[in-house]
Amino acid sequence: MTATKRPLLVRAEDGATPLERATHTLPEFEWDAIAPVIAEIDRLKRERNAIVLAHNYMTPDIYHGVADITGDSLGLAREAARTDADVIVFAGVHFMAETAKITCPDKTVLIPDPRAGCSLAESLTGADVRRLREQYPGVPIVAYVNTSAEVKAEVDICCTSGNAVEVVRSLGVDRVLFIPDQYLAAWVATQLPEVEIIPWKGACMVHERFTGAELRAYRAESPGVQVIAHPECPPDVLAEADYVGSTAGMIDFVTGRGGRPVPERVVMVTECSMADNVAMEAPGVEFVRPCNLCPHMKRITLGKILDSLRTMTHEVVVDPDVAERARRSVDRMLAVGAKR
Repeated sequence: MTATKRPLLVRAEDGATPLERATHTLPEFEWDAIAPVIAEIDRLKRERNAIVLAHNYMTPDIYHGVADITGDSLGLAREAARTDADVIVFAGVHFMAETAKITCPDKTVLIPDPRAGCSLAESLTGADVRRLREQYPGVPIVAYVNTSAEVKAEVDICCTSGNAVEVVRSLGVDRVLFIPDQYLAAWVATQLPEVEIIPWKGACMVHERFTGAELRAYRAESPGVQVIAHPECPPDVLAEADYVGSTAGMIDFVTGRGGRPVPERVVMVTECSMADNVAMEAPGVEFVRPCNLCPHMKRITLGKILDSLRTMTHEVVVDPDVAERARRSVDRMLAVGAKR
C-alpha cells in the first residue's frame, strides 16, 4: 500500500498521520485491513464529540491509530477530568473507566469490553477496607488506583505508581495502610524508611511473573543492557533494575527526558505492548522484549472500539453516592500533584 492510499486522518504536529508514524510497528499488510476501521472510528468521534483515552498497554493499532490521549493511569485520570468531550471511550481496563466516570460524572464513559478487569482490583472489596479500618483505627489508607470505585470510596486517598511515594509523604504520618499491591507497597517502603507501610497481599498477574533470574539472563546475553522495571514487580526484580518507575517514568527514561542520556539498549520489564508503543518515541533505542501480556488489556480491540462508538456501549455507571465518596480520594491524589 503506497502513502497516497493511506487514509486521510487528522495529522499530528509532525505532519504525519497515525499510521504513517506507526509504520515500524504496524506491518504494511495490516494497513489495508485497519485503515477503514480507523477512518470510521475517526468519523464517529467527530459525530459524537467523543475521544479515545488509551493506556500505554494498548496494542499499537489503538495506541497510534485512534487514541486522542495516551498515558499511564495518572495521566489519563487527569486528562479525563479536563476534557470537554461529551463521550469518553476508555481503551484500558474497567477500574480506569470507572475512574474517568468518577472524575467526569456528567460525561458518558464507555468501555469497549466490560470483561476487561484487573487482578489487583479484584483482590479486595469495600468490605475488606472497612475491616481494615476496624483493625487499624486511625491509620490512613492509601489505595492504588488499580481498585474498584467502591474501594476508592472507602479510602483516604488514591495514588498511582508514578506518585505513590509523593502521596504517602504528603500524609505526614509514620504509619500507612497501602492497598492492594504488595510489591508497590514494598517499593514505597524502601523509598520512605521513616514510614511503616502495612500492605495488602494483592499482586498484578503480569508483573509478578518476572523474576530476578530472568533479568540476570538478559544481562548475560546482552552486556550493557539497561533494565527498567515497573514497581509492581517483585523485590528481586527491582533489585536487578537500573531504573524503577511508572510507565510514564519508563518513557522518560528511554527518550532521555529530564536530561538523562538515551540508552542504547533496554529491557522494559512491564506489559509487552508498551515496548512496541514506546519504540515510536525512541527510534534509536534497541528493545530487548520479554513479553508478558495482560489478558484483560488485550480484550480491548480496534473492532470493539468501533462497535462501542456505533452502539454507545458499554456505558460505565457508578452509584452516585459511591462516586461522590470515591471522587474525594481521587481529587486528593490529583491535588498532591497540583500543589507541586
